Amino acid sequence: MEIRPILSTLMRHKTAATLIVLEIALTCAIICNALFMIGERITFVNEASGLAEDELVRVQITGIGNDDNAAAQTRTDLAALRGLPGVTGATVINQVPFTNSSWNSGVRLSTEQTQPNMVATVYMADDQFMDTLGLRLVSGRWFQPDEFLEFETVDRAEGPVRIPGAVVTRKMAERLFPGEDAVGKNFYSWGDEPIRIVGVVEHLVRPSLQGGPEGREYSMVFPIRPTYAVGGNYVIRTAPERRAEILAAATDTLRGSGPRRIVLEENTKSMQALREEFYQAPRAMAWLLGIVCLGLLFITSLGIVGLASFWVQQRTKQIGVRRALGATKGQILRYFQTENFLLASIGIALGMLAAYGINQVLMSEYELARLPLYYLPLGALALWLLGQISVLGPARRAASVPPAIATRSV
Repeated sequence: MEIRPILSTLMRHKTAATLIVLEIALTCAIICNALFMIGERITFVNEASGLAEDELVRVQITGIGNDDNAAAQTRTDLAALRGLPGVTGATVINQVPFTNSSWNSGVRLSTEQTQPNMVATVYMADDQFMDTLGLRLVSGRWFQPDEFLEFETVDRAEGPVRIPGAVVTRKMAERLFPGEDAVGKNFYSWGDEPIRIVGVVEHLVRPSLQGGPEGREYSMVFPIRPTYAVGGNYVIRTAPERRAEILAAATDTLRGSGPRRIVLEENTKSMQALREEFYQAPRAMAWLLGIVCLGLLFITSLGIVGLASFWVQQRTKQIGVRRALGATKGQILRYFQTENFLLASIGIALGMLAAYGINQVLMSEYELARLPLYYLPLGALALWLLGQISVLGPARRAASVPPAIATRSV
């Protein structure tokens, strides 16, 4: 099909053609970035935590006044919880995944560094931490019994305390020692004493949203037994079908351990419930962006349909003349589809440039990741298909114009 007559026609309708091009360009720019943001949020919501989530429940407690015997009380609590029928593991934890806890520390590879290599979250663990949470060790080992320290010993020490070792996540190990085995390597975090990596776990998510896409698994575990006075969180492992039963039993057990114990019922729930609540905002944002995308595509399709219908009405006699001169219905249909394809292509080209510009602004202002290039052809393909589908109705009406219309009002 000759392109020159189509371009000539468009040049005679510059305003309408320009408006539809700008509409397509704006839609393309927004759609590409919105799809990217939706994809990021879906990945975020579905990210692996490393936990046996469907088997875990969390009980949060607090106390009244200072408890100088917090360590002994914590040991009593753990013994009682581990003795409950149906409990396969219980641990006390200084921070809980899928909450806004924030025990973070800078990590350096040498004492001379003025800036840390990363900021990682710090989990303090007792001997049942790994088995209770369901972590999977991929390299090295877990802590030996003689490596565990009491939190009070570390907290009240007047001088530097040497941490016997650390277990880190795979992503943290790869960031610190790319291409190397991290087990046996040292880093510095709490003071200037080296901390030796003794093991690497596959996943262990950070509790809060900190760290961005790459840093959400920068987690390290120290062999320091926390007490309820530090975190006030007990995590219990049981069969999925017994979670409600164990929650009720654990709550009654802790309440009966002393008059100064208060169970925070609003925060006592299963790990899956914590995850659902924690990801509620990004999940809602993904839905909102999806609705915005559908709305933009609908408005753009209405614009294409309206413009094509207007042009068909304006060119009815011209179409009749072409039909009288031998143009087939298929040729008339292809004419309007080609015209729309040209307008959409110009709009998409401009939209891709705008999409890149918007992404640069989002990267600088909101720390969004760089827009992957494959989102641009995906957005272009969606708009090309939308344009062809939208113009199909008006184009079919144009193709149905009879040749006799050319002789009317002559």
